[in-house]
Amino acid sequence: MSFKKMSALLLVAMLAVGAFGCKKKEEAPKEAAAPAPAAAPAGNTIKIGFLGALTGDVAMFGKPTLDGMKMAADEINAAGGVAGKKIEVVEADDRGDKQEGASVTQKLISRDGVVAIVGDPTTGITKVAAPIAQKAGVVLLSAGATGPGVVEIGDFIFRDTLLDSIAIPACIEYFAKDLKFKKVAIVTSDNNDYSVGLSQTFRDAAAKVPSIKIVADEKVKDGDKDFSAQITNIKAKKPDVILFSGYYTEGALIMKEARKQGLKSPMFGGDGLFSPKFIELGGTAVEGSMSALGFSPEQATPETEKFIAAFKAKHNGELPGLFDAQGYDAVMLLADSMKRANSADPKVFKDALAKTKMFAGVSGTISMQASREPIKSPLSLLYVKDGKFVLKAKVPVKMD
Repeated sequence: MSFKKMSALLLVAMLAVGAFGCKKKEEAPKEAAAPAPAAAPAGNTIKIGFLGALTGDVAMFGKPTLDGMKMAADEINAAGGVAGKKIEVVEADDRGDKQEGASVTQKLISRDGVVAIVGDPTTGITKVAAPIAQKAGVVLLSAGATGPGVVEIGDFIFRDTLLDSIAIPACIEYFAKDLKFKKVAIVTSDNNDYSVGLSQTFRDAAAKVPSIKIVADEKVKDGDKDFSAQITNIKAKKPDVILFSGYYTEGALIMKEARKQGLKSPMFGGDGLFSPKFIELGGTAVEGSMSALGFSPEQATPETEKFIAAFKAKHNGELPGLFDAQGYDAVMLLADSMKRANSADPKVFKDALAKTKMFAGVSGTISMQASREPIKSPLSLLYVKDGKFVLKAKVPVKMD
């Protein structure tokens, strides 16, 4: 064999080995790289990411949040944007899954170059996404997470929701003084961070009201279908109200079982119950059920009336809900903080966001405490009447 032919064969062999080696490296599992620190946006747009579910069981929270965000961005852009730059909402679907939520957060930061993320509407996924945003220096503002242990993750982490720690004590006081409730049964979905946190907040607050007694404390799991044992136990205690701290699917099924067994107590919950699906799944069994929210289109302020009119015009007469309003407020809060800071660099405008006071949002008046936790007023207590959520009471919250 000639030297030239031998050299050619050796070269082919080396290339084959090299190609095989590259393929092996690509197939090997790799640990996700930490996102690069965020910087002030270049160009003519400011990108704000949406983190939430557009499919799956909690899409009823994600879709309206995104609708509200887009509406706010359109209004800001029509008025000239922020420092002449347009707001661009970058959306992704985390399917209500924690692992996917982490992946989406990484992509929004590393691939899309967002300076802020609005989401997730749920506490559990927010607590997964927040450390990633914090490490990258990107502001994360949840428009739905109400449970504990969120903003403590870091100084880039915020929310615009009515906190359980503020809403629950106000509700318990209303139950005791206005509705004369005395006995409460608690049902917790113990594989749901939001539910576990809300139940504990209720226990802590109820302990400070002598006339309120917790007579049952039952456990279920997200995805359960049979609640006959829990309702049998609760029925024997004759509670005035059932606190269910989870989401609407299980809430509706629990109430169907309660009515089947002849238990007439109403259900009370947080914003996890606030969904048309709760009424669709529960039917007449959920009549009288209550949900504590940071928004109601009834008894609206001038700012909220303007928002409602614009929303109805854009959505064929449909009224906005809590997550539409909080998604809208989230983008408006971010834009307001950028304007006050004269910067779209998250390292700069996060400080302005932390100093927000008496912001006239469409979901309520919002002030940030020193802890970066929002105080929001008023509390809206809604209940199901004739197949619809309607306002039962607006409870003022102290803003100091």
